[in-house]
Amino acid sequence: MAGKLLIIGFGPGDEAHITKRAREAISESEVIIGYNTYVDLIRSLIDGKQVVRTGMTEEVSRAQEAVRQAEAGRKVAVISSGDAGVYGMAGLVYEVLIEKGWKPSDGVEVEIVPGISAINSCASLLGAPVMHDACTISLSDHLTPWDLIRRRVEAAASADFVIALYNPRSGRRTRQIVETQQILLKHRSPDTPVGIVKSAYRDREHVVLTTLAEMLEHDIGMLTTVIIGNSATRNYEGLMITPRGYQRKYTLDSDIQPLRPHERLRREAEPWALEQDEETGAEAAPALGEQSGAGMRSAEEREAGSAVLPSFFDEDEYEDDGYGAYSPEAEGAGTTDDYDREDSTVRIPAAGTRSAYDTPASSGAGEYGDSAVAVAVRPPAAPAQAAASAPTAFELAEEALRLVTGEPGGPAASASPGGFFRQQAILEFAVSPGLANKNLTAKQLMVLADAVGDTGTMEYTPHHQLLVKLRTDDPDSVTKRLRGEGLLLAPVGDVVQIKACDFCNMDKGDAVPYAEELQDLLGGAAVPKEMKIGFNGCGMACYGAVKEDIGIVYRREKFDLFLGGKTVGRNAHAAQPVAEGIEPDKLVETIERIVARYRNEGHPNERFHKFFARVKELEGYRHREVPAFQIENALCGD
Repeated sequence: MAGKLLIIGFGPGDEAHITKRAREAISESEVIIGYNTYVDLIRSLIDGKQVVRTGMTEEVSRAQEAVRQAEAGRKVAVISSGDAGVYGMAGLVYEVLIEKGWKPSDGVEVEIVPGISAINSCASLLGAPVMHDACTISLSDHLTPWDLIRRRVEAAASADFVIALYNPRSGRRTRQIVETQQILLKHRSPDTPVGIVKSAYRDREHVVLTTLAEMLEHDIGMLTTVIIGNSATRNYEGLMITPRGYQRKYTLDSDIQPLRPHERLRREAEPWALEQDEETGAEAAPALGEQSGAGMRSAEEREAGSAVLPSFFDEDEYEDDGYGAYSPEAEGAGTTDDYDREDSTVRIPAAGTRSAYDTPASSGAGEYGDSAVAVAVRPPAAPAQAAASAPTAFELAEEALRLVTGEPGGPAASASPGGFFRQQAILEFAVSPGLANKNLTAKQLMVLADAVGDTGTMEYTPHHQLLVKLRTDDPDSVTKRLRGEGLLLAPVGDVVQIKACDFCNMDKGDAVPYAEELQDLLGGAAVPKEMKIGFNGCGMACYGAVKEDIGIVYRREKFDLFLGGKTVGRNAHAAQPVAEGIEPDKLVETIERIVARYRNEGHPNERFHKFFARVKELEGYRHREVPAFQIENALCGD
C-alpha cells in the first residue's frame, strides 16, 4: 500500500502560530523527518514517533529518505519552519519524486501544509512594512550564483519593492549583506527604514528598527530576516509602516469622502494624479477618455512599433493579495507574454524588440535547484520576419517538455531546429595535484583558472583540495582538459575521500602504492555521509590521519588502524586505535570491508563515528565507550 508524504510548514516555531492542519498532519504521521533545530522546536508534538533528524545542508538526504519511507507504505511528515513552499522542502521533495518517475495519479500521495512564512511573522513584529509590492531574496549563494542574486537585488531595489532578505549572513558568508547594502544605497535614501528580526516568536526573539545606512551596525545572522522598506515606508513611533496608497485616493481623517469611486483619477477631479509625474514633473499620458481612438496607435507609436491598449482596471481598487490577480490578457489585451504595464496603458513590444524569451532564466528548482540554467538561444530576427519566427508560449512549453523527457522531434523541434534552450550545468568537483603530490605547477594553475573563468569559483579547503564550481554545457571537455594536465579530480558530497600526506616529499614513499590502491578502489564511492580516510606514511602522523573517520599510519613496515574520529565540533575527538601491525597485504581488503559495511548498514546522514558506536564492532575491532564531557551543540554563528 502506498504511503503519504505530508510536507509541513509549522511557521516561526512558537506553538501558538502552528496551524490546526499542521498539528493534525504531525499527529497522524508515523515518521517525522527534519533538520535538528526544527525537530527541537516541535518536540512536544512528536513524542512516541520515529524521528529522522539531520544537520544543515542535508536537505537532499532528508527528501530521499522521506520518499523511501512513503514508498514503503508509511505516512511521513517532512517539516520546515515558516512555509514549506518558501525556501523549504516542498519543491525538493517533488524533485526527488519526479526523478523516480512519480505520477500523482498512482504514486504516493503528497499534501503540502502551508505555514506562516518569515516575511509575514517578522512583518507583524515590525508593524506593517509589507503593505505594498514586495519580494523575498535569499542571499545564500550555496545553490544560486552570487552574480544572479546581485542582479535580482539590483532589479528589486530599482523597482522600489519592499525587500525581505532571507539567509542574510552566516559565519563564513559575510560579504553578501555588505554588497546588498551598497546596491540598495544607489537607489534609496540612507534613511530608508529597515527592520531586523532575529528568531521571530522564539525564545531569543530580537527586533531592531534602524535605517539602511546603519543596518550593518546590528547583529545579523542565519536566524535573522531583514526587511527593507520602499521609498514610502516610514518609521512611526517605533513601527515600520508602508502606505498602500489610500491617502492619495481617500480623505483618511473624514467620514465623508469628497469624491465617489467612479469620479476618482479623472482629469477634472484629480489632475495631480494624472497630469504630473511626481518625480520629474513631466506631463503624463492623456486620460483614457481623451485618447484619440482608445486602443489605436498614433503615427509616432506605429513608428516605434508599440500598441497602446486601454486598461480597464485600477489596481488599487482590489484587495487581492495575489490570489486572483487581474491579467490584461483576460480582457483581450493581447496574447504576448511580455507586456509592460504603465499606469493606464499596456505596451506590447513590437516585432524584433527584445522580449522575455531573450533573457536568461533559472531552471527554477527552488532553494536547491540551480543545478542547471535554461538560456534562450534565438538570434535576433530581422524586423520584417521577427513576428513570424518568434516562438509561441505553446512552442516554448513543448520544447521544454521535450528536453526534460528526452523525446526527439515534436512541433517545437521542427519549428526551431536549434532548439530554444541550451542547458548549462553547474559542474562541481574537487581538484588537487595528486594523492601524495601537494605541488601545483604554474601551468596547471593557469589551465584551471582558464577553465573556471570569470563566472566560476575556486575555494580552498582544509582537505588538500580546491573546490571548483563552474557553469558549462560541455563538462566532459572540461574534465578531460584538467586531467590531461595531471590534475586529480574527485566528486564532492557524501563520498569517500582518501587524504594522504606528502610522504615527506616522497622521501618516505614505501606506503604510497597502498594509498593509491585505496584511492582506485574507494575514492569517490558513495556513502551515507562524507567520509575521510587519512593515510600517513610514518609514525609521526603529522598530517593528522588519526583524527579522521578512518586513520591509517604506516609504521615499521606495517600499518596501525584508527576508527571513528570526529573532526568538527567542540566535542571533536581522535579516532580510537583498534589495531597495530596489520600486514600490508591485509590492509586494503580490511578497509574495503569496513567501508562496504558502512555503505550497506549506515543510516542516511549517519556519520561514521556514530555508526561505529551503534554497531559496536567492525571486522573484529570493537568500539570502546569512553566517558565524555557533555557539551551543548553550537549553531553556526554562535
